[in-house]
Order: sequence, then structure tokens, then C-alpha cells
Amino acid sequence: MNIKPLADRVLIQPAAAEEKTLGGIIIPDSAKEKPLKGEVIAVGNGTKDEEMVVKNGDTVLYGKYAGTEIELDGEKYLIMRQSDILAII
Repeated sequence: MNIKPLADRVLIQPAAAEEKTLGGIIIPDSAKEKPLKGEVIAVGNGTKDEEMVVKNGDTVLYGKYAGTEIELDGEKYLIMRQSDILAII
């Protein structure tokens, strides 16, 4: 993939939603909760006021409504500011 986030932005590949069944009932994709963790794929260079703390390969937690969903080569990603990341696992 050839994408480079700008400034303090980070490209994240969300973890797959966990499949849970309740007594044989299969939960459809539309009812599954969105994952709140993912793997950092690419990071920007930061800004003069904010140094980049996360790096490629980090697993991170982020807020439920953080970032913008984008699709590249059939894969779904999130792009967000580093400040939207809550923790590194």
C-alpha cells in the first residue's frame, strides 16, 4: 500500500469484529459492535507542537466515533489524529 498520512494523522486497520452466538442465534454483520482496537499501518511525521508517539505495528485503542473510514484495495481502514487514540496495548 502506498499511503502516507500527513501531520499528526495515523492510518489504522481495525480488528475484526468478534463473532458471538447466543444459543445458536447468529448475529448479523449489521448488529455486530464495531471494534475499538486496531493495528497502526502508517503514521505521519507529526507537527512542531506534537511529536508522534505511536509507530507502525502498534495495537491501539480508540474512541467509538473516532476517525474517518476509508476503503483501499478492498480493505477498510480508519484515519484519525494521534490525539484520538486512547492507549497503546
